Amino acid sequence: MLRKVREVLVFLFISVFSKVTGIKTLARATVPADSAAAIFCLSWRLAVETNNASAWRTVPAQCFRYVENYMIGGQYDQDVNLIVEQILSYVNEIVLSNDGMDAWILDVDDTCISNVFYYKGKRYGCDPFDSVSFKSWAKKGECPAIPGVLNLFIKLVESGFKVFLVTGRNEETLGQVTIENLHNQRFIGYERLIMRNAANKGQSAVVYKSQVRKQLMEEGYRLWGNVGDQWSDLQGEYLGNRTFKIPNPMYFVS
Repeated sequence: MLRKVREVLVFLFISVFSKVTGIKTLARATVPADSAAAIFCLSWRLAVETNNASAWRTVPAQCFRYVENYMIGGQYDQDVNLIVEQILSYVNEIVLSNDGMDAWILDVDDTCISNVFYYKGKRYGCDPFDSVSFKSWAKKGECPAIPGVLNLFIKLVESGFKVFLVTGRNEETLGQVTIENLHNQRFIGYERLIMRNAANKGQSAVVYKSQVRKQLMEEGYRLWGNVGDQWSDLQGEYLGNRTFKIPNPMYFVS
C-alpha cells in the first residue's frame, strides 16, 4: 500500500511539475530522440492517434521504452494539457440555456482516471490485454486522476453543464468501486455514471456508447462535447457537437 501511495504521489508530482514549469521531465530509461526506434515509434504513435493504425492488439516490442518515456516522462501530460486548453477555449464560447439540459460526456478509463500503473506491469501495452488482471486492478480503486481532465471536469460542472461519465466497465462487478475511486479523485458533481449492464453485454464500444448518447439526446440533453481516449468513444451515431481525443498509445478498444 505504501509503495502504491508513493507511485501515485510521483505521478501527481510529475504532472504538476511539468505543467507549472513547462519543463519536460525525463523517464529513467530515455530513448535517444534520433534513434531508429524512436523515429519509428513516433510515427507509429502518430498513426495510432490519427486512427490509421486500427485494431492493433499490442504496442510494438521496440516501442516499450518509447511509450514508457512518453507516458511518464512529461510529454503525455503536456499533450493532455494542450488538448484541455483547446476544449476550454471551445467551452468558453458556449452560451448555456437556462433549462439545465446542456451536457458533456467524458469517458472514464484513461480519460478521467489513469491506468498507467496497471499498464506499467504490462510493459505499457507490449503485453496482450488480460481482462482478468485488469478487473483485479480496477477492483482496488487506486486509479489516479488525470490532472488536466480533472480540471476540465471541475470547470464544466462549475459552469453549469451536466456531465455524464460513460464507461465500458461492468456495473455489477465494478460499479461501487468505480464510484468510490472517482469520488476519491475529486470527480464530484457529475450528473450520472453510466456503465455496462446485462442489456448491452457483448456490444462493441461503438454500438454501446452510441446507444447511450442516443438515450441522452432523447431525454432532451444537448451534447456539446464528447471526450475520450479511444476512437470508439468518439465514433458511431449521436456524437454531439464536438469530439476531443485524449492520447493513449497503450491499448486499442474496438
